Amino acid sequence: MRLASCRAFPRHSHDQYGIGLIVSGGHRSWSGVGRVDALAGDVITVNPGEMHDGVPIDGTCRGWHMLYFDPALVHQAVGDTLAGAELTRPALNDPLLRRLMNELFDQLTATPEETLAVEERSCKLLGAAFSRHGSRTLGHVPGIPATIAKVRQRLDDAPQLAVSLGELADMAGLSRYQLLRSFARALGITPHAYLVQRRVQIARHLIAGGHSLSQAALAAGFSDQSHMSRAFNRQLGLTPGRYRRAMQPS
Repeated sequence: MRLASCRAFPRHSHDQYGIGLIVSGGHRSWSGVGRVDALAGDVITVNPGEMHDGVPIDGTCRGWHMLYFDPALVHQAVGDTLAGAELTRPALNDPLLRRLMNELFDQLTATPEETLAVEERSCKLLGAAFSRHGSRTLGHVPGIPATIAKVRQRLDDAPQLAVSLGELADMAGLSRYQLLRSFARALGITPHAYLVQRRVQIARHLIAGGHSLSQAALAAGFSDQSHMSRAFNRQLGLTPGRYRRAMQPS
């Protein structure tokens, strides 16, 4: 994905690994390690399920290239030794990764049908990223109370189904206010914001799989297509229609 934007993105997460490159401007984000600034030439990373946001530094538009890799693909690329590891820093000033990222992105842009070349460059990038910057094992987010983990699991299992704050509070054995405060402290966003970003993830997969925008909206739990479009654009910086066109073979 190639994107240039002056927008601020709300806190959200992805179910894939993301590796990108800032090509212009500067990008500031909140992450599990605190505030991080990435400038032109820096490699940016995100782990599956890692909550993050993003704003331009000093209000200046920034441009970046971003690639997302399914965990299963990462496992195949790096093997059992590094599989399941986290990328430890959201921003890296690493000339080798920068070069490998540029080579892979150029390959995908110019001749994506060259499967062997794409696979080779992907393996080189992933192998270097995880061998040089991979550490902790992915799993549950440290410090999440069991009651909040139970609520999060409900939202993960059926994000397309409507749910009330009262239902979630009863599930956790907390008051509604206690649930809001505890959930936001543990995960960085409210239950509703978490639910919306999970629905956007479902919609993105459905659209990439060939579903129409209206079908994706209803299956993901949005009230209508315009509701999905607003949430999709707010989190990903592009409309569902533009995303669908980007997913279609050239």
